[in-house]
Amino acid sequence: MTMTLDQAKDVIARANRMIANEGVLDAFGHVTMRHPTNPGRYLMSCSRSPELVQPEDIQEFTLDSEIIKPIEARLYGERVIHGEIYKARPDVNAVCHHHSAAILPFCISGMQLKPVYHLGATMGASVPFWDSRDDFGDTTLIVAKPEEGASLAEALGPNWMVLMRRHGATTAGKTLEELTFRTIYTARNGAMQIEAHNLGHVSPLTPAETELAGEYNLRPGPVARAWEYWMTRLAKAEGDWHPAAKAPARKAKAATKKPAAKKSRPKKSLAKKKKSRR
Repeated sequence: MTMTLDQAKDVIARANRMIANEGVLDAFGHVTMRHPTNPGRYLMSCSRSPELVQPEDIQEFTLDSEIIKPIEARLYGERVIHGEIYKARPDVNAVCHHHSAAILPFCISGMQLKPVYHLGATMGASVPFWDSRDDFGDTTLIVAKPEEGASLAEALGPNWMVLMRRHGATTAGKTLEELTFRTIYTARNGAMQIEAHNLGHVSPLTPAETELAGEYNLRPGPVARAWEYWMTRLAKAEGDWHPAAKAPARKAKAATKKPAAKKSRPKKSLAKKKKSRR
């Protein structure tokens, strides 16, 4: 079923906070999704730290990254990252841009990010680099112009993740849940790859393993399981989590058991009763 606009605003706000709660996003970065009924638009918060984003912060933008209904609040300067990727990739319905500390060492060193464990396979067989210097020379490193966003989208190509030299990373997904899964686990993969280098040896997945593991992990079941887990962690962090109202099935079953019948004691004979009274 297609979600309503209000439902989409709620879920995109939660995704911002979830990815922040898992330590990938901090004061900066942003998560967007394509409009649920109008593929020529996308949804993005006004300029707030991702951990603070609420449904009322979510605004509608054209693929040229122009807001549909102007507001007084400040907008993200790098929204063209999202708009230009949505233009170039009709199959992409969610995008995240971040500066995770686990990914930045690759952006700074130029070392190739590779899948080193099964959940990291969601990055795909290739993670290209994009260097703003190649097309634009010295800049602020902020991707604020449409031509800069288009250049980044071109570097992403058919892949699902692109590293931005000296800046951060951008990931894409077919769904918001898939994007969240990929964003969190590729960051964890980066941290593990660095740790493995410290031990002196890295044994990445083969291309065939990457394809097989990536497809396996992005099935609806694993993605839904991870999404529920991160939602629960977010609810706990925000003080909005309550234990399930229903008792575990085994306890409920035990409660329906009939109590064992009490054994009746044999009655004392009248003669014994009289004797005991003496």
